[in-house]
Amino acid sequence: MSTLFGFAPWIVYWVLVGNVPASTAVLAALAIAVAGFGIGRALHWPGRTLELGAVIVFAVLTVLSFTTSEAFMAEWLQPLGNLGIFAVALIGLLAGRPFVREFAEVGRPANVLKSELFERITTLLTWIWIAAFAGMTISSVIPPLVYGQATIFDADTPLSFICYWVIPFLLLGAAALASKVLPDRMTAGIDDAQRNTTFVAYGEATIDELYYLAKEHADRETGAGEEAYDVRVGGKGTPLVGDEDRMSWPSSYKVRKVNR
Repeated sequence: MSTLFGFAPWIVYWVLVGNVPASTAVLAALAIAVAGFGIGRALHWPGRTLELGAVIVFAVLTVLSFTTSEAFMAEWLQPLGNLGIFAVALIGLLAGRPFVREFAEVGRPANVLKSELFERITTLLTWIWIAAFAGMTISSVIPPLVYGQATIFDADTPLSFICYWVIPFLLLGAAALASKVLPDRMTAGIDDAQRNTTFVAYGEATIDELYYLAKEHADRETGAGEEAYDVRVGGKGTPLVGDEDRMSWPSSYKVRKVNR
């Protein structure tokens, strides 16, 4: 449901655009975006990148809707909206905050969030959404560039309604299906994926003591019905600030189910 919350302004926009005046569609979407951003920050919900991006995009589209002609908006509103969400998703990924990961982190234990598999899945899914948004943008740019009289209200010219509506929403649906199917396939081996963590030990601890402490720490991080195995200790510890007698050691482990 948190993902649906993040997409709320865009859903409102896509439903209204083409059915009401451009200014009405973008104002309604902007109102939902501002409300969503405020509620999300007050309740510490995920999706900061998508929420903030929606506020910026719909603020810009609102200004355009009042400073340009209805004819211009009818021709370019759909491409500009698609370009906006594409830019938000791409900038978020390049800034190290892929929006899919922000939503996927909710309710998951720390050891899963630290796993390479989790990072790989969420990055891949974000790229899939970015590719869909890019395809939506390219498709919706074709009518105004190829057919000068194209508008989002044109239901008689195949080039208009196919490129403005059919192709973009097929791509949107495909990205949604991929978000449902791919994680299940890719997480089939997540229990056997390496998880990274750190533990604290005295600087003079022997290697056997370090492995014992690493195993104890890993067992505390695993969930019910699981056990840590293949525990490994990193090659160098870092002295703790203000307590140089103790060090923070990197370690890794894998998790398997335990049949009791």
